[in-house]
Amino acid sequence: MEQDAQLVQQCLQGDGSAWEELVRRHTRRIFNICYRFTGNGTEAEDLSQEVFLRVYKTLGSYRSAHGGFATWMTSVTRNLLIDHYRRTKRDRVTDSLDDAMPVVENKESSARRPDQQVLLGELSSQVQSALTKLSPELREAVILRDLQQLEYAEIRQVLDVPEGTVKSRINRGRIELARILHQMGVRPS
Repeated sequence: MEQDAQLVQQCLQGDGSAWEELVRRHTRRIFNICYRFTGNGTEAEDLSQEVFLRVYKTLGSYRSAHGGFATWMTSVTRNLLIDHYRRTKRDRVTDSLDDAMPVVENKESSARRPDQQVLLGELSSQVQSALTKLSPELREAVILRDLQQLEYAEIRQVLDVPEGTVKSRINRGRIELARILHQMGVRPS
């Protein structure tokens, strides 16, 4: 992430190409986080643009000594999503986990039978449905850990809570997710 810190410094000195590179490097991850919380591609695009506007306006407040740029950007994204959540006053849905499924799929044969594809799609739908039933705090922790694959220390920074709270939320979120999936009739294979 040292390259990000260099790019930030170049941005602060007025280098537009450095900003373009930062945006290019982080767009997909920021969009995915926004999409997981909204479940709507158009809304996620709008929120991603808002994130990058906020990042651009507050770039001078980033301090590499306090952590990586990606973690700082995730904090900015989370804060914007909280603001958005409060503004809309309705529960957000998460995505279909299509981005997470290839991680599982890579461990298996790349040639899938049609019935396997259908089962994976069905499981993805069921997991999406179960995620929407989690509280925002638990959903957020599970998404950051299990889908974004952030370390506990990074999640602690993003959520601005003690690491014990992070671990507790992830554990409670996973347990609640498993309970909901069990109620839906999804059984481990």
